[in-house]
Amino acid sequence: MTNDKVYIHEFIDIIGHNRANYMHHMTANWSPIAQEERHQLCYGVWGVVGSTRNWPAVVNIWEEDGFEGLAASFRHEFTGAGLQDPALAKWWSQAANFRSGGIDRILVPAPWTSTIEELCANGVRGETYAHEVLRTAPGGARGLLERIAEAGDSLLAEYGWALTGAWETAMAGDSEVLLLWTIPTWEQWGEAEQAERADTKLGRWRRNLHQDLVSAERFLLADSELSPFRTSRQPARTDRRTDWVD
Repeated sequence: MTNDKVYIHEFIDIIGHNRANYMHHMTANWSPIAQEERHQLCYGVWGVVGSTRNWPAVVNIWEEDGFEGLAASFRHEFTGAGLQDPALAKWWSQAANFRSGGIDRILVPAPWTSTIEELCANGVRGETYAHEVLRTAPGGARGLLERIAEAGDSLLAEYGWALTGAWETAMAGDSEVLLLWTIPTWEQWGEAEQAERADTKLGRWRRNLHQDLVSAERFLLADSELSPFRTSRQPARTDRRTDWVD
């Protein structure tokens, strides 16, 4: 089945010790309304493993019904006064106490990437996740995705890694790829990292791949409490523990 969804990807900068507060606010207080009003699904919310990237930080990914659904979401969000959904006025006010800003992208999935409903139905989950951002020359993103699917997926599968998500960034000259690898255990992450640095099939493949890239970054993620990868379901109104929504 071809994935015809479009995704919003967010890097969020957290203020102080508010990462847990923000992740709960995002899943339990934002997501249920977004599901009901615009069928925006929560794909995942994760805390960044600080030893592997800047901290404290959170990654959110949201699943939209293609560009048509995303356009409808934008209209819903940006038509009102203040360019914010009126139903989430309290949410926005409280969120400002937890985060200082962020960087977003629009992602288009590789055709074989599973939707979050399919992933939940199949019970896909990990103890950690490897998130990769790969940049290539303009026009090269789709070819890069094909190369990773043809060889990298099977090579990393030998260490337990599964290529759960693969996307190209829209509006970026077809030059950026994002990958999400689901890793069953921390030890399997470590084994693959060591193998990539050695004279192994995986190491040789990775070094060959990197020769054609402008830049490459990999860091680790850990599931938030209500992330669908952890719960195998979408966050619900019953998950709320606050009144920070209207």
